[in-house]
Amino acid sequence: MFVHPELADVFAGLPPRPENPYADIEATRAAFRDLMARLPPRTDVDVERRTIGRGIEVQVLRPLTSDSTLPGVLYIHGGGFSYGELDGPSRIAQDVCAEVGAVVVNVHYRLAPEHRFPAGLEDCYAALEWMSTNAADLGVDPGRIAVTGASAGGCLSAALCLLARDRQGPAIAYQCLLIPALDDRGGTESVRNVTDRRITNGNGLRLTWDTYLGPDRGVDVPAYAAPARAVDLSGLPAAYVLTCGLDPLRDEGLGFALRLARADVPVEIKHVPGAWHFFEAFAPHTRLAEETTAHWINALRTAMHR
Repeated sequence: MFVHPELADVFAGLPPRPENPYADIEATRAAFRDLMARLPPRTDVDVERRTIGRGIEVQVLRPLTSDSTLPGVLYIHGGGFSYGELDGPSRIAQDVCAEVGAVVVNVHYRLAPEHRFPAGLEDCYAALEWMSTNAADLGVDPGRIAVTGASAGGCLSAALCLLARDRQGPAIAYQCLLIPALDDRGGTESVRNVTDRRITNGNGLRLTWDTYLGPDRGVDVPAYAAPARAVDLSGLPAAYVLTCGLDPLRDEGLGFALRLARADVPVEIKHVPGAWHFFEAFAPHTRLAEETTAHWINALRTAMHR
């Protein structure tokens, strides 16, 4: 495997991941919480906690330096549909708020395995509807609402775009899909070839889908669960897709981006050779991590303030 030279020492020091991170989901949730705690919260963002709909917890983030109407971003955290930022707003959501100059709604959707598909997706859709309906009160321009998320959050973001199109729901101006999980079938070369237990690998990805959709789901999985299964990608919002070379999700992300382009959807692709899934959390102060984050943040900012 090609490992980016700047990441080589970090990669060499990574311990093996649990063979099945979902066997003890509470331990996995605690470990992820500890990982994200390495990134201190920003001080230039205001955070307001809300409960919407049927008890869905969200945090509304606003830049401290702006009182004007701003674009809105629905941020959907990752974590294998089963864990993630459980205690408050994600540091990634805070970065989006401050660096993009947007009101961010950070939604805490129901998690698998306690709540399998479509529970989490419907929570995200409810948050999108709430954000659009209450745009004036939130200080959001309803014509400039984007969705973004990493990994499972990327899957849910892409699924929301399909759902909003098909339900004729709230308008989504942009989808920013970061290392997205999109295909439960696991038939790509990157799923087969990325096997190192130190990083997210093909076997772990199969367990993720089993946890989210159930191990006995059969073949008739809807596209709202696994967006790569969608037959028609036309009419979707412009997109940004981030992929990494050592990520089992690499090929489905690149393939989805190509299909969006063929469907005449504007799409920008950023590929990071030699980096693994969510490498930024493990090497946050490397130039590669900073440049990768700056690239997708700039794309989102440009789209939202165009």
